[in-house]
Amino acid sequence: MFPAPSSPSPAPSFPYHSPAADALDRRVRRLREIAEAEPRLDGVLLYGSWTLGEADAHSDIEAYLFVREGHAETFDGREFIERLAPLELAYTNMYGILAVVFDDLMRGEFHFEPADPGIESVADWRGSVHLPDPEAAVLLDRSGRLTQVVRTLAEFRPPEAPATALQLTSELANWTLMLSHVLARGETARAHALLHTVVAPLQLQLCRLLRGSTAHWLTPSRALEADLPAPDRERYAATTARCHPDDVPAAARKSWEWSRELAREAADRWEFDVPSALHGRIAAHLAG
Repeated sequence: MFPAPSSPSPAPSFPYHSPAADALDRRVRRLREIAEAEPRLDGVLLYGSWTLGEADAHSDIEAYLFVREGHAETFDGREFIERLAPLELAYTNMYGILAVVFDDLMRGEFHFEPADPGIESVADWRGSVHLPDPEAAVLLDRSGRLTQVVRTLAEFRPPEAPATALQLTSELANWTLMLSHVLARGETARAHALLHTVVAPLQLQLCRLLRGSTAHWLTPSRALEADLPAPDRERYAATTARCHPDDVPAAARKSWEWSRELAREAADRWEFDVPSALHGRIAAHLAG
């Protein structure tokens, strides 16, 4: 456990029930039913907000479906998911995942993998996926292998702080310098995208590491309003901007100010050096 002002934010207890999550609960139960009736499936594993006890009316359903040997190449994933509920949209997204929109506008993402070696590969998720209640996340396990490997994901493991903090401070310097060069070239839209989709998540991860609030590590903006104190939320808000030639440079300077403060705080706590001279040159470059 790394030193921090407070312990990492725990995930809510599981299972979580609320009126807002009833539709998702019903869909999960239906997925269990049709999976049990499908002999070609060896296992089904949920992940995402439902398994963390954070589901609400806006959550989607996300699952890995492990297909038995001899059926992986011919298994029709879309046909199977259509048994779950009527579909308005179904396609293979940029990550090779079956993405769907149901008729009630609930979203879904479904991975179809061969059971061998797919089930064993779940162990590689340690450190990036947290499933606090493995038995609840596993909807189907004909061989018993899936539950066994998923139990290795039950313990929440925050990132190892010193190395992660050093990595993040380096990433922030590198990407902010790129942002500065893009701004100097006059590419406001590209700079706007870099600021919000690359630099901001890195900042929020470093901030979460410092505050001991790493439960939403992979999506650091998630539940930000509840997870981070008001001063950090205000600093983050100051780094956002509309896509306008006057606003993006100002937000980029505010962003780098916050990044430098976070980097100094991390360096003091975990005793590593930051390239102060480089940080100053980046600030000067952003100032134009």
